[in-house]
Amino acid sequence: MDILLLASDAPTSPVDDAINSWFDPIATWFSSVIFVPITIGEISFPFVVFWLILGALIFTLYFGFIQFRGFKVSLDVVRGKYSKPTDPGEITHFQALASALSGTVGLGNIAGVGVAVALGGPGATFWMIIAGLLGMCTKFVECTLGVKYREIDENGVVHGGPFKYLPVAFRRFSKPVAAILTGVFAVAILIFGVVGGGMFQANQTFAQVRTATGGADGFLGGAWAGLIFGILFALLVGLVILGGIRSIAKVTDKLVPAMAIFYVVSCLLVLGINFQQIPMAIGEIFEGAFNPQGIAGGIVGVMIIGFQRSAFSNEAGIGSAAIAHSAVKTRRPISEGFVALLEPFIDTVVICTMTALTIIVANQPSYREDLGEGEIGGVALASDAFSTVASWYPALLAVAVALFAFSTLITWTYYGERAWSYLFGRGRATIMAFRVLVCVFVVIGCVASFSKVVEFADAALFMCAFINILGLYLLMPVVKKEMKKYLADRKAGTLTDPDTKDAVPVEQPA
Repeated sequence: MDILLLASDAPTSPVDDAINSWFDPIATWFSSVIFVPITIGEISFPFVVFWLILGALIFTLYFGFIQFRGFKVSLDVVRGKYSKPTDPGEITHFQALASALSGTVGLGNIAGVGVAVALGGPGATFWMIIAGLLGMCTKFVECTLGVKYREIDENGVVHGGPFKYLPVAFRRFSKPVAAILTGVFAVAILIFGVVGGGMFQANQTFAQVRTATGGADGFLGGAWAGLIFGILFALLVGLVILGGIRSIAKVTDKLVPAMAIFYVVSCLLVLGINFQQIPMAIGEIFEGAFNPQGIAGGIVGVMIIGFQRSAFSNEAGIGSAAIAHSAVKTRRPISEGFVALLEPFIDTVVICTMTALTIIVANQPSYREDLGEGEIGGVALASDAFSTVASWYPALLAVAVALFAFSTLITWTYYGERAWSYLFGRGRATIMAFRVLVCVFVVIGCVASFSKVVEFADAALFMCAFINILGLYLLMPVVKKEMKKYLADRKAGTLTDPDTKDAVPVEQPA
């Protein structure tokens, strides 16, 4: 879920302009460091994309393509086949998956894919799928560790994810190094949780609803519309986040499947109406993926665009999803790793591919016509595709965008809250202060568009990848040992038997 895709259609205020102007050099410098480019021929791409894809490839080879070998195991686990009501944790396997998906399935699955197809052609879809398949193994590793080193307090609240396994990974360097690296990671997650997950998502929700209701001439076109909408939206968010992960899980385990089904069915309607174009679209995807004379610098350029879109969409390697997955009810940490590997499959291989196919079949033959000068109009491509069903159908796209944004917001609020707890403690007053802060930023997001602040938050999020993947490398042997025992016990039919030595998550001091 990258966030530099859209901008609100509301005009900026003098306050917006002043803050953006002041923050511009800071955000520009920080982004240039985090997204430092690698150049191959005429193609440049951020080094962080290479770091994420390299990590996914290394994990895939080290664990023997477990995302393919263990796919059936994943489905069995998420259905609760090996679960018991007495397992420690707060939420079920399915709820953990839904909560994590709500943080990744968002605007990037619509606008981001439109950008990939527009810039890289249909062939970018193929490499997007490949990167998604590789990213499944990264999620497998980080979410296993998120449960392995979690802590459950006296109130039954889980504290896990990278804030627990990174100190263990980096302690071999020294405790101060471990504390500094984990602290930097927590600050970055906190920044993105408040700004990218809170302010920006609220901003985009208001922008989409405002556009769908007539824009500046509609009933949300008034001067106070943003403030009123923001307050109401903040109240709705507050009702969900006050209950913590259990409340969030109860919402997302219904909202995520509903919005995913709604969006996929909408795409299928477009594909059905344009069914004669489907064979041609599939042919263009494969031809474009391996065409040395294609757009965007040939094979390498198209590959990079697809990889970048996948990495920015499913967030495999960022470490954020491990926070949600760590709350699962289980005695076997590796079981949640198997559940987590389904996340990039659903996010990238299914939903992003559906978006790409919809755009390709409905926008023949050009994929650049809807790109405005200086602005990437990925949503415009998707909207045009939906309009082939009916003139009013793009309004449903606005509904999908609003649902995606809301689900992303509440999940990233939880991620930010865990980071806040790591930095400032777990007291009830400190947690409540953070939740109030998020609601305030939700209101601000509906009336302002601090683009440079959001750009800074985006860079902060991907800074997490450098720290997190290094930690995953150091703890790979731990995951492999867990994996071998789990698969052996499954083969022997003893997975439901508690094994206090190997099954119960090991609590490690921070």
